Amino acid sequence: MLRAIGHLARLARAGFICAREGVFAIIDPQALPPALRFAVALGRLIERRNAGGADVRLSAALTRLGPSWVKFGQFLATRPDIVGAALARDLENLQDRMAPFGTDEARKVIEDALGAPVETLYVEFGPPVAAASIAQVHRAAVALPDGSLRAVAVKVLRPGVERRFQRDLDDFFFLAHLAERNSKEGERLRLVAAVETLARSVTMEMDFRLEAAALSEMAENTAEDADFRVPDVDWDRTARSVLTQEWIDGIKLSDQAALLAAGHDLRAISRALMQSFLRHAMRDGFFHGDMHPGNLFVDEKGRIVAVDFGIMGRLGDTEQRFLAEVLHGFIVRDYRRVAKIHFEVGYVPDIHSVEAFTQAVRAIGEPIHGRSTDQISMAKLLTLMFEITALFGMRTRPELLLLQKSMVVVEGVARALDPKFDMWAASAPVVKEWIARNLGPVGRVEDVTDGAIGIGRFVGAVPDLLTRAAIITRRADELTRAGFVLAPETVEAIGRAEGRGNRSLAAAAWIIAALLAVLVVKLG
Repeated sequence: MLRAIGHLARLARAGFICAREGVFAIIDPQALPPALRFAVALGRLIERRNAGGADVRLSAALTRLGPSWVKFGQFLATRPDIVGAALARDLENLQDRMAPFGTDEARKVIEDALGAPVETLYVEFGPPVAAASIAQVHRAAVALPDGSLRAVAVKVLRPGVERRFQRDLDDFFFLAHLAERNSKEGERLRLVAAVETLARSVTMEMDFRLEAAALSEMAENTAEDADFRVPDVDWDRTARSVLTQEWIDGIKLSDQAALLAAGHDLRAISRALMQSFLRHAMRDGFFHGDMHPGNLFVDEKGRIVAVDFGIMGRLGDTEQRFLAEVLHGFIVRDYRRVAKIHFEVGYVPDIHSVEAFTQAVRAIGEPIHGRSTDQISMAKLLTLMFEITALFGMRTRPELLLLQKSMVVVEGVARALDPKFDMWAASAPVVKEWIARNLGPVGRVEDVTDGAIGIGRFVGAVPDLLTRAAIITRRADELTRAGFVLAPETVEAIGRAEGRGNRSLAAAAWIIAALLAVLVVKLG
């Protein structure tokens, strides 16, 4: 009870801050149910009289609420077609221009983490050059064996940020559990699983050793790519709360004037960005999960350079195939194939028909096919997709949440560079290459080879399997001497199944229990 009161108090504070900063003025009350319209009207009563315009209200509120809320604002900054150009420009301030903490504090974090004075670790150590929600970056220099200096970027964790994030995540969990208990829609969207995914991501993002490992892995994956690279890691000066890496002398993707002045082709960069992201996701199953403009540069060779690898996404073979086939289906307008792959991987319940879902997919695909982004209302498209997932009872897939979010972000960045950017045309070469490589003749040959290797591994594992079987037999023998007893949890689960009237589940549970008993007796 006390914890619930604490959660409600902090959430009430968040609502109060949003109301004071005038965030409720951005909301159209006519689109809300009566109860929420009343809440918005009450919130407007406490709005500060000198609150800024719509372009500063939300960013001010999110900044006051803290780093967890800032992450949400970073996503909105890439969608000017949804939140408006003025608001999106203001929200960009949340990406890398937050108030820095003191250099003395940063030096203490570094010395505690690396166990040596800053002067010993770095020949030069400057003031912060960028500050974000979790960390800030300092420019420094290290001495190389030949006596020359190398510029490096030193990323330092904000003091106390882990404790603050954990508190906010606990509030998010409280809201998610509350929503799932009281709303079928909340349960379908698997809000608790979504917050769990966010919590894992944040935990990893605040351990810079893991970020360094992600940088290293991405460097290996993209070593042969001509249009993308990542900074080198200085492992000797990296720890849990400190990351030292190569300093990037490049132009930020958000600085279009500088890119044009340097002679770069913005349309080519937008295509390279989308294609690089898709290669990482489909080819490698490992992609950057936070590719907003503040994390992307263009070097003197025209290559895209990404930084800030705290949020990374992974896709298994099934998810890679799903992404490739869905994109390919939309590109060639094979909506039935798009629908079937949803059923094949289990994303749409079998109670629905492929034909009906194909019709729904066509309703999404046809209005956007062959059109540039400036001709598409992304707000309407996202609304339609949400309605269709609800109509067909599709539950949220946590493993795809980061992918979906990242694709929207990357598409938004590409559209900012090229207002007529066509995601389907840019995606086609990479998707077709994946299809030919994995579902064509080469892929089938490799599948056969992998199968033969798998058989060989099984044969080689037989001695180990026999050893494990002997261990299981011995333990079963020890169990029968004391008598076979069903665990209380098993009996309780059977009772719950029968109580719900689920006869098939109950019967299956009793059958499994009986088979276990027979097996134990025979082994004894």
